[in-house]
Amino acid sequence: MNAIQPNREQAPEPAAYRLTVAAYHRMIEAGIFAEDDRVELIEGELRAMPPIDAGHAGKNKRLNQLFSRRAQDLAIVAVQDPLTLPEHSEPEPDLMLLRPRDDFYEGTNPTPADTLLVVEIADTSLRYDRNTKLPLYARHGVPETWLIDLKRRRIELHRDPGPDGYRQVLLPDRAQFIAPVLLPEMRIQVAELWA
Repeated sequence: MNAIQPNREQAPEPAAYRLTVAAYHRMIEAGIFAEDDRVELIEGELRAMPPIDAGHAGKNKRLNQLFSRRAQDLAIVAVQDPLTLPEHSEPEPDLMLLRPRDDFYEGTNPTPADTLLVVEIADTSLRYDRNTKLPLYARHGVPETWLIDLKRRRIELHRDPGPDGYRQVLLPDRAQFIAPVLLPEMRIQVAELWA
């Protein structure tokens, strides 16, 4: 009797299917997700978004009010809205300042060309925001991202996007004034973010 010899050649691992933004939108339109499902598309993968606690929600409200007062007609403040990063990503940043448009983006989601600033608020999501989302924003040319670290009570300004991430990271102290690079007239004292 002859024994079956194991095949020494390894079969290639099956390719993973990466969702496109268009396929993701078709899933949304088909009602695959419930209204309260918190997911975002990152590099073709559906990622569960962590629940938002009171500290995170409160900081988002504070920034929304602060930005809305300062931006006036200079920008549209978008809160937890999708940002289309062709062709395989559509994250939902905590806050964005967008270029003004008459249609308020009713016909299409904003893209990096529409962004003036993206803000991510992090408590439990700090590693994910810093290591996954910020490099993704930089690769797609989002001009500036602010990362607000709730646990350390500090803000990081990430500027000068490139294929390997943001080339400039600033850590201003509470006494300093900051403003988005593309909205220099929108000055905010860092302490106002924590008051």
